[in-house]
Amino acid sequence: MLLRIILAVLWMGLPLAAQTVQPIITEYKAKADGKFAVTNNTLAPMVVVLEPKSFSITPDGKGIFRALDPQIHVELSTRSVTLRPGETSYVFYKATSDHLPAWFTVYATFSAAHHGPGLDVRIMLPHTVYLYQRQPIEQDDVQVDSVLYSPGSRKLVCTVSNAGASLARVQMVEARGGRESEDAAGFPFLPGAKRRIEIDWNKDSPPTELSLRFEHFTIKRPVTAGDQ
Repeated sequence: MLLRIILAVLWMGLPLAAQTVQPIITEYKAKADGKFAVTNNTLAPMVVVLEPKSFSITPDGKGIFRALDPQIHVELSTRSVTLRPGETSYVFYKATSDHLPAWFTVYATFSAAHHGPGLDVRIMLPHTVYLYQRQPIEQDDVQVDSVLYSPGSRKLVCTVSNAGASLARVQMVEARGGRESEDAAGFPFLPGAKRRIEIDWNKDSPPTELSLRFEHFTIKRPVTAGDQ
């Protein structure tokens, strides 16, 4: 019996050089009309199967995937493609939703075109699409819990909540203390969601301010020192 291993590589995970999907994330207003590339960098032919899925994101940034929500409509130019060694193929798609905002992932599952005895590895790589509402998020919809810094663990933590119905992207998170700073990657900010932010702080002076940068505004909060 073949041992089958499925590796799910999310947008926040590490890329695998042997197969690629580009771009990993795209964003549209209201509806999507786009494409992405699937590439086989191995020395053997690969079969790629494409499947749209809906997802939610936990406060720790983990994606939880499920069948595509019925209000999201995705039309793919193909559901599967066979790639020769070194070949790239493009998948075209259109997407709409009965309700905005909306988001989904098209998973590309790579597997060997010819199966032999032994290990059968399947690699799942995502192309994630966000469909934005026409009006941007309001600053009042963003709620930031107390920003705490623990001198013992040298970590800064807080929880950010989206109390509104709009999708947004936090473009950058920055902690500052005097002339020193530490950045953290941005993230998609789903309606009604919470996100835990944790930043390692290895500077001489403690952090005093946390900034969250959105497209149209920046939110700044003071940092409180204490045990967590």
